[in-house]
Amino acid sequence: MSLLRHALATLAYRAGKAVRDLPAEAAEYRAYPGSRSPVEILAHMGDLLDWAYAMASGAPVWRNSAPLPWPREVERFFAALGKFDSYLASGAQVHATEERLFQGPVADALTHTGQLAILRRLAGHPMRGENYFKAEITVGVVGLEQPPPTLEFG
Repeated sequence: MSLLRHALATLAYRAGKAVRDLPAEAAEYRAYPGSRSPVEILAHMGDLLDWAYAMASGAPVWRNSAPLPWPREVERFFAALGKFDSYLASGAQVHATEERLFQGPVADALTHTGQLAILRRLAGHPMRGENYFKAEITVGVVGLEQPPPTLEFG
């Protein structure tokens, strides 16, 4: 499970950068009418991690959550990420394969992280690009607080 847990730490690092210091009004931005806003995407990402935990713990269930206010949705996302990572770290039986957990909810959440970065830029709050190969990403570090960037661009 070490590679899966590293993927979760990578998700935390990248998603943290995408959501950190985003004003609440920008979290409601829509690229076009009917498209998802950042807060709706982040709520879906939290649902994905809840689902990953449910599958790993042997009680697979999916829920569509209504988005919370932006700061609470950020907290919920990182809480779900931490709960899933803690379960994987606990040594408890995992009822789904590492490959399926990655290819489903984790890869989907990584994709949505890119959407958050794009919407952030469109809403007028761009984040700096970064050489993620050089980033300090550590298994088990899955909260909003992350090490500072090693090499940002522009």
